[in-house]
Amino acid sequence: MSRNISKLSGRKGLKDNLFKRMIDTTKKNKNGKEIKQLADEYHVGMSTIHGAESFYEFLRPEHKEKKAWICNGSACMCAGTQGKVRKKLSEKLGADKIGMMFCLGHCYETSSFHYNGHNYSGNDIDQIDEIIKGKKINTKNINSVSHATKSILMGEDLSTVEKFKDLLSQILKKDKKETLKTITESNLCGRGGAGFPTGMKWNFCSQQKVKKKYVVCNADEGDSGAFSDRYLLEDQPLKVLFGMIVCGYIIGSDEGVLYIRGEYPKSIEIINRTINELKKLNLLGKDILGTDFSYDLYICIGQGAYICGEETALIASIEGRRAEVDVRPPYPTVEGLYKKPTVVNNVETLAAIPGILKHGAKSFSSIGNVKSAGTKLVCLDSLFKNPGVYEMDMGTPMKKIIYDIGGGFIKPVKALQVGGPLGGVIPIKEVEKLNLDFQEFTKAGFMLGHGSIVSIPEDFNMIKYIHHLFKFSAEESCGKCFPGRLGSYRGKEMFDQAINKTNKIPIKLLNELLITMQKGSLCALCGAIPLPIQNILKYFTDEFKTDINQEA
Repeated sequence: MSRNISKLSGRKGLKDNLFKRMIDTTKKNKNGKEIKQLADEYHVGMSTIHGAESFYEFLRPEHKEKKAWICNGSACMCAGTQGKVRKKLSEKLGADKIGMMFCLGHCYETSSFHYNGHNYSGNDIDQIDEIIKGKKINTKNINSVSHATKSILMGEDLSTVEKFKDLLSQILKKDKKETLKTITESNLCGRGGAGFPTGMKWNFCSQQKVKKKYVVCNADEGDSGAFSDRYLLEDQPLKVLFGMIVCGYIIGSDEGVLYIRGEYPKSIEIINRTINELKKLNLLGKDILGTDFSYDLYICIGQGAYICGEETALIASIEGRRAEVDVRPPYPTVEGLYKKPTVVNNVETLAAIPGILKHGAKSFSSIGNVKSAGTKLVCLDSLFKNPGVYEMDMGTPMKKIIYDIGGGFIKPVKALQVGGPLGGVIPIKEVEKLNLDFQEFTKAGFMLGHGSIVSIPEDFNMIKYIHHLFKFSAEESCGKCFPGRLGSYRGKEMFDQAINKTNKIPIKLLNELLITMQKGSLCALCGAIPLPIQNILKYFTDEFKTDINQEA
């Protein structure tokens, strides 16, 4: 069925994208007539449209009833700021008009909320009266500094469209194989968490002997503590788009799409504006810079589904399907968007491309090691004295990042969760021993992922943190696989009872559940959520040993 829907949706493709049409139709629909017309136009059943729209948080009827939404990400939770935000918004708008969103990408100052198409944080809540009246509030910029040997992601390489044009002109005159060789020899690996070699992925896709191919930028950054993609989309948009264009040129694609989460309205605005500017200058569109290379870019706006960060679920979403994970193989490089060969790269991966091409593969690969090479963005949350996003050399000691760059903490912290809700929960003393290295983190029983850091205060209850992780997994799972769908809810139930003191934690059953989810889940969401829980059980059990039933 999904294959048929993909092909039917692909008949119109990105120019008349089914997902966008479905969003527009759902938000204005009152009697179902428009949805029937849409289903008929795309030759799919109405159940397909209804099934898809019911999946996405922002398209549900209850979402439309809300006026403001509070961030309920891990960083805001640990900072303890959201109670004040909820109280003030409820007083002004009504308690029944306040909803929740998972992470707005303002982890560097928290107190985050969304109102009338804009995100706010920090002291903005104290100006809620002015905000409701329509007054423009200048929100605080992300503190961003490069501490890298050679700044690839934050440098001035593509700070203007003139620099963009010069470098693109050079690349379009070169042999594609030479450019691909440079990317491959740089040892750039995917920065979204998976760490797959970028040059290898591009090469696989380039070898597919079909006319139509796609490039997808995964900008669905939903992990709490992460705002590096948001920084790049808003402050370095030319680098991201340049990476997509070069990828399209190398693999033989003429279209690409940025899937940007709806929780990032400013990012969407800036990328859209930048795309239009490039089109006016013939840096996008037909016969770019007088060559025979044509390439267009489109934006697809996510609708509140964390699972869309997984590449096959993201592809399903663009096609107008429920964002469910697909079984692999085939991999997207062989059969991806609309069942055509597709490269899916995250924002930071693509943003590294221009710096690598300008300065050479060696300037990047000489930093760190073969599997963890180059520079990396690291996000520090609001409990650091110097919160913000920093560009660091791979291999940098975490102790330096925490205390020299981050300045230590504003209050006692006992652990860090690195890499989002699926990343490891690491005691401070253990993380101090590590370096910024994918393999080193994995070997130690943790996960570096995209390098975001959430600080867990000493006084934060670890039972509540595990409950938060299970609740997140239960709410955000696509529901396709049995271990993920049921396992997340069973775990949440265990910790509901532990928090309410109605039952102790059945530790043997819990461990069996975690192993089942790890081994049986289709994707990293439900397959990786056991990792931080196992870390907490290993390092912090003493905090809640009286709440554990050793026999069950």
